[in-house]
Amino acid sequence: MDQLHSFGWYAGRVAPHLPKKAFKPAAGRLWGGLAYLIVSLCGLLAIGLLHLNPWINLVISIVLGSSFAAMGFLGHEILHGAVVRKPWLRNVLGAVAFWPLSTGPRLWRRWHNRGHHVHTQDEKNDPDSWPSMEDFANQPLIRLIYRLPFPIRSLFSFISLAMTFSFHSFRMFLHYIKDFKQENQRAVWMQLILPWTTWIGLMFLIGPVDWLFAYLLPVLIANMIVMGYISTNHRLNPLVSVNDPLANSLSVTVPKWIDVLHFNFSHHTEHHLFPGMNSKYYPMVKQHIKAMWPERYHEMSLLRALKVLWQTPRLYYQQNELVDPHQGHLYGSLGNGLDPTNIHYREENVKGESPESKNESLDSPDQKKKTE
Repeated sequence: MDQLHSFGWYAGRVAPHLPKKAFKPAAGRLWGGLAYLIVSLCGLLAIGLLHLNPWINLVISIVLGSSFAAMGFLGHEILHGAVVRKPWLRNVLGAVAFWPLSTGPRLWRRWHNRGHHVHTQDEKNDPDSWPSMEDFANQPLIRLIYRLPFPIRSLFSFISLAMTFSFHSFRMFLHYIKDFKQENQRAVWMQLILPWTTWIGLMFLIGPVDWLFAYLLPVLIANMIVMGYISTNHRLNPLVSVNDPLANSLSVTVPKWIDVLHFNFSHHTEHHLFPGMNSKYYPMVKQHIKAMWPERYHEMSLLRALKVLWQTPRLYYQQNELVDPHQGHLYGSLGNGLDPTNIHYREENVKGESPESKNESLDSPDQKKKTE
């Protein structure tokens, strides 16, 4: 990997080539949000009032889950200030958009905008970064998980995507609530409690069976869709000492119609350069990045990225490699030897050793290559 640069370094070189309207609030995006909101309300009313055939309810659940996810993507744009700029309106619209995922706008801005975006892939300061060998050595739960066979871990990891966003959001609430000033903590608590009160209240209103189709299945589907993107945003990239979005982020490709439905959320490297930009212009940003730094830009299809996630572990070793410690397998990361079309690893004789001896063994010059 060449010298790292900050996102501002890249943005300063790309911005002069972009139209000024790309940086203006795109209130027109709210029409898409309104459409998803209407579809969601109609789906909830249909399930709750019409007592339809379970198979029809299942179809509605899928539509609801897709709408919940898309509303979350729009809420992400809103809370970056890319849609409206007035703080009170941004908070209200962001709260509505994230209501199905029960994530409050104040928490999201603290966790995502001020935490993740400022410290992307920083081992200590990014709230979304994945663990390292230091965490493995110090946390028994991680060591226990990594004793599971690789295929079982991968299967469990992919199944867990159906609840990961909701779980991580609650985790972030517990982590950050103490950071808010005393006078603001009540608002943060209410932004957590009110959505969950709505959804639990809905269960008592329409009954547990209809609630299964009206909310539980849709929120699992929404988690799966959202995490299908989020899990590929950075998990194949290295940990970095400089917040370099071309090194620490991955853009994925999906069919154009999906980009339209998901507000171009697939353009993640572009988003980290210009988080407050109208995402309609991210394809233009991509063109300029690929023209200026083609060797540094990381892009692959969403399906390919998910496949590579399945084939690699989620534990970092010395920032640039991914490690399966009990097997002693070391994989590269994007920009550091990871070839998405030919996954291979270096093999170390560390199986069955203690965490301390594993760290020593991983520094051994006795290395092999194996192709899967």
